[in-house]
Amino acid sequence: MKKIVLFLPPYSGPALGPPAGLLCLASPLRQSGYDVKIIDAAVVPDYVDAMEREIPDALCFGISLLTGPMIRGAIAAGRRVKERRPDLPVVLGGWHPSLLPEQTLQEPFVDVVVRYQGEITFLEVVRRLERGGSLDGVAGCSFKQDGQIRNNPDRPVARIGDLPPAAYDLADFDLYEKAGGERKLPYASSVGCPYACNYCTDTVFYNRRFNAYDAQRVVREVTELVARHRIEEVALLDSNFLVDTRRAVEIARGFLSSGARFRWTFQASTDLLCRMTDEEVRLLGRSGVRHIGFGTESASEEVLVRMNKRHQRVPDMYETARKCRQAGIRATFNLILGYPGETAQDRHETLRVMGDIARRFDNVTFSPNIFTAYPGIPIWPELRALGVQEPETMEGWTRIALGTNVLPWLRGEEYREVKRSMSFFMLNNEITKTMRRTSLPRLRRAVLRALQKPLHWRMKHQYFRLPFELWLLRARNRLVMRRSLLTGQSLGHSLAEIC
Repeated sequence: MKKIVLFLPPYSGPALGPPAGLLCLASPLRQSGYDVKIIDAAVVPDYVDAMEREIPDALCFGISLLTGPMIRGAIAAGRRVKERRPDLPVVLGGWHPSLLPEQTLQEPFVDVVVRYQGEITFLEVVRRLERGGSLDGVAGCSFKQDGQIRNNPDRPVARIGDLPPAAYDLADFDLYEKAGGERKLPYASSVGCPYACNYCTDTVFYNRRFNAYDAQRVVREVTELVARHRIEEVALLDSNFLVDTRRAVEIARGFLSSGARFRWTFQASTDLLCRMTDEEVRLLGRSGVRHIGFGTESASEEVLVRMNKRHQRVPDMYETARKCRQAGIRATFNLILGYPGETAQDRHETLRVMGDIARRFDNVTFSPNIFTAYPGIPIWPELRALGVQEPETMEGWTRIALGTNVLPWLRGEEYREVKRSMSFFMLNNEITKTMRRTSLPRLRRAVLRALQKPLHWRMKHQYFRLPFELWLLRARNRLVMRRSLLTGQSLGHSLAEIC
């Protein structure tokens, strides 16, 4: 048996593209002679049937997952595999199992957890399974043995530049185009971020180390993939692409001089973009950058200190918006509301500043969300002291999704007012953008202007009860509450869920 089946559970939102993480795992396996089959539930509607076709002669079944609703699909898939083939090892990896390996292994269907960087560890696990040997000594994995959970030491982090390219030839880009409407390439040119924000799992997962491909490799691989698969947009999965601004500029120059024409997007922090000159940011735009997502989070200095985001400054937010606009680049500013210790005045200041940015810069959109307590984040000791209940089982984490409120200090009318404030803020911004259209009919412009007056009064006085404006629009419109920081795409929900 030389077949390895890798599975990505279903997730909400549009398919971004082929699962880059699984394609990275597949590459060293194939180099070692294994036959890798990838099943992505985002584009394979009959993925259960596909699983059952592949597992009879498989050596192991691997699942990669994130915290949240994706866990539900992972549990269902793992249990189904064990029903059909009780002897088949089920290996879990990705962010959630890496952060909570022992809790993950408490599930009867889980045999092994590959922690953190998985390419080398998973290959070693597969080789041991093929020989029928013990997993003792395989650094970077946790496993069950004689009814006990064993945790081997962590594996030293490998330079990603020393790892083989992801196996993109395994991806059916036609299938993803059919599902999402575009030919997109998810690509990680680096992992890790040097900052230590208290709410972020990245600082735990990558230990604040920036681990990147050199610029020449990025340009070569991306342009070759764009040509081979007729890619229209490249979504860089990097945690903070601009950590090395010289490298970023070199990549942009390489893309531009290659003659390949495609859009590309990434995430970054505003302080790093502000270190770039206007001409360097314009170079990003000329090379194809159409959207950048920024983790601005709050405009309250006190909250930013609580978040350990001393690198984030309010003037940089304005400067980032300006630099992006002059380069023709759309920007999305992420906002976190309800953070521990945040006051109503802090929220008011955040929405005031962001509203001002929206009025000045029509290229900026926003992604406001309630603070989410993900596993492993540095602030957990404080959260426990404040009464946040950490799920005790893997299945319990299915309810911890972006925007889900489990915060004891944000309940009842206060929580409803926060949600409405987010809705009014977004509605006001949408109206402002709509009214900038020169082709807008005069009557519609007058109606929108009349609707915006009470919105301005609400935002100024922080009064969000009796939301008649939302009631009026709920019957026929959707208000986008979240946007992807990678692509700027809507990931919103309807007003019916807000009011």
